[in-house]
Amino acid sequence: MSEPSLIRPNVGRMVPYSPGKPIEEVRRELGLERIVKLASNENPLGPSPNAVEAIREAAAQLHLYPDASGHDLVHAIAAKHGIAPSQVVLGNGSDELIHLLGLITLAGPGDRLVMGHPSFVRYEAAAQIADAELVHVPVDADFRLDLNAMAKACDERTKLVFVANPNNPTGTIVRECELRAFLADLPETTLAVLDEAYFEFAADESDFPNGLDLLREGHRVFVMRTFSKAYGLAGIRIGYGFGSESVVDAIHRAREPFNVNSLAQAAAIAALGDDEHLQKTLSVNREGMARIEAMLVGLGGRCSQSFANFVYADMGRPVEGLFQGLLRRGVIIRAGRPMGGPNALRITIGTPEEVSILEEALAGLAW
Repeated sequence: MSEPSLIRPNVGRMVPYSPGKPIEEVRRELGLERIVKLASNENPLGPSPNAVEAIREAAAQLHLYPDASGHDLVHAIAAKHGIAPSQVVLGNGSDELIHLLGLITLAGPGDRLVMGHPSFVRYEAAAQIADAELVHVPVDADFRLDLNAMAKACDERTKLVFVANPNNPTGTIVRECELRAFLADLPETTLAVLDEAYFEFAADESDFPNGLDLLREGHRVFVMRTFSKAYGLAGIRIGYGFGSESVVDAIHRAREPFNVNSLAQAAAIAALGDDEHLQKTLSVNREGMARIEAMLVGLGGRCSQSFANFVYADMGRPVEGLFQGLLRRGVIIRAGRPMGGPNALRITIGTPEEVSILEEALAGLAW
């Protein structure tokens, strides 16, 4: 038997995820010292100091396996959000939860997964690895998820529909009234996954839906959140979700037994309690967004109305030259087809100093 025949054809067709360029790679390739990464929607302030201290303390116990149930963190999350611990599940980042949702619902070619486009590309992998049908529904003219079209795309074969709110990479949101109407139109066989990775950045917006309210009311939803964005813990991989007890139980049955390490659990508990760091993060984000939007509009771009920690724009022409020019000046962004098309780009909001470096780099480009 030849080795290629061991691999399922649908897996062989999958395209590996391509993240934003890491700082170390740019330093090796271009020999630059000052590099600003505005590509992966990370918190420019870093993690809470409380989380860093919690990691130091937990490191002394690294010879022990982590708590497989994540008891303390699960109960801290449940208490903060007023929900039963039995409806909370942890993941090695939200990526793992996306994978597990596909694993427990998608049985093969007869099933389908519906998502917006562009939206978070990792949803695609959940369908592809199961060899299920993947349906992309284009965003509307304002870069918003078209919930009416997405609902029409869901039939009795649709097991999962993903609604990123705010959406990544466009940063746009759907309002509560829109989301409620969408859920009412879904088949009973469909689970709506509300990906709220950027929830904290939009939570104060009028008529922005909280997926937990919908879950409490009995809607067929699974709500995902993360510590990677507003809480600044992307490097330690910790996400979490809320669902019905039956869905959470199924995820527990399918997940790895020690899927969230002890450092991540300790850091997340500490970060959850540091509201001062969270508020500082949101303040820096508001200031930087206005500055970056003005820069891109000045270059002829059309920006979405973003409620996340990044700015998204259609620049009206291919952006590869802009991407490469910024890279040579030590500024890493995301651009091109992974962001929805050759004219699209997404820039993470950095510190005031990082935004000034971006401004200086853009000013020096002949694009």
